[in-house]
Amino acid sequence: MNEHSPHIVRRIITGCIVLTIILTLVAAFDVSYGESNISLSRTGAVICSHIPLLQRLVCAEVSDMDATIIWQIRVPRALLALLVGAMLAMAGAALQGLLLNPLADPYTVGVSSGAALGAGVATLTGLASVAGGYGVSLVAFVFAMGAMMVVYAVARSAGRVSIHSFLLAGIVVGSFLWAILSFVLALAAGDPAEAQGKIIQWLLGSFNAVDPWGFVRLAAPFALFGLIALLAFARDLNLFAMGEESAQHLGIETENLKIIILAVASLITAAAVSVSGIIGFVGLVVPHICRKVFGSDHRALIPTAALAGASLTVLADLVSRVVLPPSGLPVGIVTAMLGAPFFLYLLRTSKG
Repeated sequence: MNEHSPHIVRRIITGCIVLTIILTLVAAFDVSYGESNISLSRTGAVICSHIPLLQRLVCAEVSDMDATIIWQIRVPRALLALLVGAMLAMAGAALQGLLLNPLADPYTVGVSSGAALGAGVATLTGLASVAGGYGVSLVAFVFAMGAMMVVYAVARSAGRVSIHSFLLAGIVVGSFLWAILSFVLALAAGDPAEAQGKIIQWLLGSFNAVDPWGFVRLAAPFALFGLIALLAFARDLNLFAMGEESAQHLGIETENLKIIILAVASLITAAAVSVSGIIGFVGLVVPHICRKVFGSDHRALIPTAALAGASLTVLADLVSRVVLPPSGLPVGIVTAMLGAPFFLYLLRTSKG
């Protein structure tokens, strides 16, 4: 692959620059738009005033109310959407490369069903208020990782994990956990605290966090770790795409690679779902678009997918608030409406 390195570097730089510009523009409109529209110049002034190196650029007059709306509510909301989209898209790109299946997405490994069950249990049992109000997110994260471990244990046989068995195990375990969640929802139907409505609202996905900056601080380390870890194994994923046997002959420890990629993808997916609820189709659609535009080399695919996924979720957040102001339509509905037609297209055109 060394002979193509200059070409790959140019592709990565070009892709990242273009997508960063798109993300910046989308985020700027997302932060500016709301029940109280604030001009881009005043929005930029507020943001620059909180960044030491950019404070000298502030020239617009901004009221205290505008500053509070921008910095305490809209900026962290946009950052949370950015982080969630990036994590889901990175995980989707890595899992599609590892499982050699164009229809694989981050929720294939059972993480979403585990997180949903965890959120339901936490809401029904009153754990939402523990840990400083992060109870639902923490319990959802624990259940999500637990679900992934169950799927891995089921798929592992004779010291190895079959990627086909892993996909089937993910579907079966996920279906079972969704059935338990249905039981939890039935129990919550008569709850005076309206637990059922809260669970359903969480399942639809949203960036309306009670403590926006707190959720950003929770998600950011996982996003950074996921990006670094997946980029470190990008070349191995390229070789694995040639086939498991071919990768072994080229010196790749395929079983170790499976464990690492599955663990990292599950970890960042669990982190994303735990802070936003279920945001569907991002991890399925974005990697395909980036693969067609920037190629299938994971050294370019992972960073471009992260930026494109971030742009999509920030755009979805903006669309949700345009369609149903002021709180917004659940973001999961918006991404599903965008992603479902593409999913049907994949089903129609995928081979075998």
